[in-house]
Amino acid sequence: RDAKILPGQYMVPAHASMDDILRVITETKPQEFFINVIPGESSWQVAEKLNDPAQALSGAEINPPLEGTLLAVRHDFFPGDSRQSVIDAMQKTMADQVAKIWADHDPAIDDVVKSPGQLVTLASLVEKETGLETERPDVASVFINRLRKHMRLQTDPSVIYGITLGQDKLARKLTTADLKAKTPYNTYQIDGLPPGPIANPGVEALKAAAHPSKTSFLYFVAKGAAPS
Repeated sequence: RDAKILPGQYMVPAHASMDDILRVITETKPQEFFINVIPGESSWQVAEKLNDPAQALSGAEINPPLEGTLLAVRHDFFPGDSRQSVIDAMQKTMADQVAKIWADHDPAIDDVVKSPGQLVTLASLVEKETGLETERPDVASVFINRLRKHMRLQTDPSVIYGITLGQDKLARKLTTADLKAKTPYNTYQIDGLPPGPIANPGVEALKAAAHPSKTSFLYFVAKGAAPS
């Protein structure tokens, strides 16, 4: 029929005729296989998805890769690909994106954000503090301003990460004891940025960290929904 056949895997109904099959592979889309890394997810959570037997992936189960090395976007694969090959592709996508954003970052942040790795760490804090794209540059500016003034960042998501290491949600509110606990990620107790990312940030959070708003803000607060 002079139609373009798209490569991929198709669902062919039982007892389909050759005409039916031809129509399926020329007029419908192939099945899609992908993993969505949601902005703010931990590498442990992503590894759990990849290790799910329901995924059409091959090879041994993988250990969680380093936090912050997986870009929070959709990652496509083909059935039968190995779990390790998917992780490798995810990490390359992240490395390429970070290199691109770092090459274009605002040099005004160089006094407190001194490497691509620190940019990813900052972006992960921004990602966990707000899901609103419009707020991210302002949140980044608060962290930048606090770093410049040698103020502790005091961001709750980093404290939570120090407790869970991204392996689960904290099913309770933070306590005074939590805020006083000596963990490497407790930004109420440590100076500067934590030792590494606390999640996998998306492109917008990375861009916000690379180009924070020009503000004098030192604080922000979460605003609940307006009463009905």
